[in-house]
Amino acid sequence: MAAEEHALTSTEYIKHHLTNLTYGKMPDGTWKLAETADEAQQMGFTAIHLDSMGWSIGLGLIFCLLFWLVAKAANSGVPTKFQSAIEMIIEFVDSSVRDTFHGKSRLIAPLALTIFVWIFLMNLMDLIPVDWIPYVAQQVGASVFGMDPHHVYFKIVPSTDPNITLGMSLSVFALILFYSIREKGVGGFVGELALNPFNPSNPVAKALLIPVNLVLELVTFLARPVSLALRLFGNMYAGELIFILIALLPFWIQWALSVPWAIFHILVITLQAFIFMMLTIVYLSMASEKH
Repeated sequence: MAAEEHALTSTEYIKHHLTNLTYGKMPDGTWKLAETADEAQQMGFTAIHLDSMGWSIGLGLIFCLLFWLVAKAANSGVPTKFQSAIEMIIEFVDSSVRDTFHGKSRLIAPLALTIFVWIFLMNLMDLIPVDWIPYVAQQVGASVFGMDPHHVYFKIVPSTDPNITLGMSLSVFALILFYSIREKGVGGFVGELALNPFNPSNPVAKALLIPVNLVLELVTFLARPVSLALRLFGNMYAGELIFILIALLPFWIQWALSVPWAIFHILVITLQAFIFMMLTIVYLSMASEKH
């Protein structure tokens, strides 16, 4: 379908597929859907990526519905294949939490399961051919809302949006702060930052090294949510970009390249969900440890 895109150049085609459906406030005070990437930039902090929000919320609801249906149908009889698959996922996540989290919390296992499955579902959207759903969105925008179809932008992989990945990582960061203060107290938490990694026995040297410790520890501490967000975003964005580049090739080459890449990308999709989950468990375990 790339060749049929109203004579778009390759650069325009790529930019179109990498632009979100954005709603926000323009500098003149009007609220509208952005018709170009420049308009989306002008909206600044008020901009909302409707496609990323819609797909992430929708996939979260699908996750809740699937697991609720399995839980409701669970019994002592022979489980269905789908129920067995869900139970395997739950056992895998539970085992990962037991092996990695050394504190006591009833939140960690459900949180880890939610992170793993939710991110996996968001990543899985990357396997849908890049033109299918955006094309449907263009037709709906043109026929229902009277929009120019070439001004309808629609991304379907929420994890390729840094706003989504950073939002999830900041939520994890808030939990890190909560567990750190709950287990160590405010004084213990501040002391952990101020007295590590250099903690000499001499009180004068200890006082002099407090600013150095704070700089080193705060950089490490604040890097956690940033690394969580950018690792997931960078890997998924690169994968999406490769699919878009493949879509620019002749049709017979597309299938020759997209199928092997999709098979390989399944590993990336699963691995990125697993890494985000495991790092979350590790960070929360570190926050729960008393030194």
